[in-house]
Amino acid sequence: MSIGTRDRVAESAPSLAALARTARASGSGLAAFNVIHLEHATALVRAAERADRPVVLQISENAVRYHGALEPICLATLAVARAASVPAIVHLDHAEDLDLIRQAVRLGVHSVMYDGSRLPDAENRETTRAVVEFCHDAGVDVEAELGEVGGKNGVHDPSARTSPSDAAAFVADTGVDLLAVAVGSSHAMTSRDARLDEELIRSIHSSVDVPLVLHGASGVSDEGMRRAIRAGMTKINVSTHLNQVFTQTVRAVLADQPSVVDSRKWVAPARAAVEEEALRLLRVYAA
Repeated sequence: MSIGTRDRVAESAPSLAALARTARASGSGLAAFNVIHLEHATALVRAAERADRPVVLQISENAVRYHGALEPICLATLAVARAASVPAIVHLDHAEDLDLIRQAVRLGVHSVMYDGSRLPDAENRETTRAVVEFCHDAGVDVEAELGEVGGKNGVHDPSARTSPSDAAAFVADTGVDLLAVAVGSSHAMTSRDARLDEELIRSIHSSVDVPLVLHGASGVSDEGMRRAIRAGMTKINVSTHLNQVFTQTVRAVLADQPSVVDSRKWVAPARAAVEEEALRLLRVYAA
């Protein structure tokens, strides 16, 4: 299976795989935060610069649907990333659409996460391998997801668990640079009480030679994340938690100043609040 060909991107582009390998070797976490609006990108880069830490700026397929197209939000985020004084990766997240992956690579993203977790196991492996070949030819790193092998819920289901032997076989079969695994978290959690299977994290970490990714980290406490990183988790994906911070701040500002009509008056405080919380999380993951 082939999804096309692509000229190699500039060698100077930052590498998600290299940053993740460095974080894995040092026992620290690599923060990956979702960008929905341009304000997210600027807030997250400011936080990363203050923390003097790298950051991954993730644009999901859902965010692309919200904007109606990838190009505007992608090019704006790439511009913010290029101006950063720390490594800032622009990453296409949870992409199931192969055409969207082709477009993202053409626009210059640094990495993509292909999500074939809903597919039957054999098809997931075949398609992931094709995505890896296409992206690697362009100098773009690839993350993939393995939850219940062949299961329709995949890592979206908090009861799913990834088998260490399946993880090792998947990495060998596909050549992915990072692997998202199911260890007890779930997407879109608004409480931070998820309990991760730390022993399973250790076992998967020792079974594969690529950095592991935790999706749904919004539902994990600070101490839970510290333990997960110590157990072998590297890339830490957070979206819902920062969305809560943004929205709660907007509500508070508008409740306090109901006559405000200039959107900058309530977006700016929300952006600042996201920056502060992202800074705090960057420091938690570095500990």
